[in-house]
Amino acid sequence: MEVKKVHVKKGDSVVVISGKDKGKKAKVLVVMPKTGKAIVEGVNMSTKHKKPTKNMQQGGIIHQESPVFSSKLMLWCEKCEKGVRVGHRLLEDKTKVRHCKNCGEVLDK
Repeated sequence: MEVKKVHVKKGDSVVVISGKDKGKKAKVLVVMPKTGKAIVEGVNMSTKHKKPTKNMQQGGIIHQESPVFSSKLMLWCEKCEKGVRVGHRLLEDKTKVRHCKNCGEVLDK
């Protein structure tokens, strides 16, 4: 199985660029490189019918996030205040970081 390169990481702020949740700004919860998808907080919500179990006493309809293709996500730049393309740069101490292609600000903390 081929692992796809995903440009977002867990904890990144992203904006959705297409689909029913277009324009939503949220945080990445989980990244799945094998499928090229990510689970984003409050994006692509689906309903699921759950039976009561020992772990979950209350059954019923629950709302949860479904995976969304990473190609529908753009990293959010705080300085530009919009979704931006990402470049990679080596710093003086030989660490590789991601930066905004518009303003050059380092996106990795």
